[in-house]
Amino acid sequence: MSRIRETFAALKHLGRGGFIPFITAGDPDLTTTALLLSELAAVGADIIELGVPFSDPVADGEVIQRASERALRNGVTLRDALTCIARARQNIDVPIVLFSYFNPLLKFGEDRLAEEAKRAGVDAVLVTDLTPEEAQTWTEKLIQRGLDPIFLVAPTTSDDRLAQIAKQ
Repeated sequence: MSRIRETFAALKHLGRGGFIPFITAGDPDLTTTALLLSELAAVGADIIELGVPFSDPVADGEVIQRASERALRNGVTLRDALTCIARARQNIDVPIVLFSYFNPLLKFGEDRLAEEAKRAGVDAVLVTDLTPEEAQTWTEKLIQRGLDPIFLVAPTTSDDRLAQIAKQ
């Protein structure tokens, strides 16, 4: 069982929700990002989402858009996010979700990303603009390397679609 599944099973057993904070890699800088990963784990984060800065974050609100802008101005890349996770893994055991749009992952290379994400200590990958219908090959690459694929749902998602996404 993956760390993510173990965490959710433990939360269910305890009858509580999880504390799952999100931060953008490189905002305000990579040193602070590494410190924040450690601090979030220390204060009880159950899972941490680390966002990869992207130039066109259309699905995000203003706060995350601006965080991406600041990180990109500092030259932060997907490679930097993975390096930051690898460093944090030396001190923390909290599951980490790499949170990204598909374009940076595709540009990096799907196989290469899956391999390097696993090596860095990523537990799951959430791609905001990739639907399960379009993700078959991508999902298989993640699962083969022991990474959990995560898909988004909305309050308006039908029960049938929710069941389909849960199977992923």
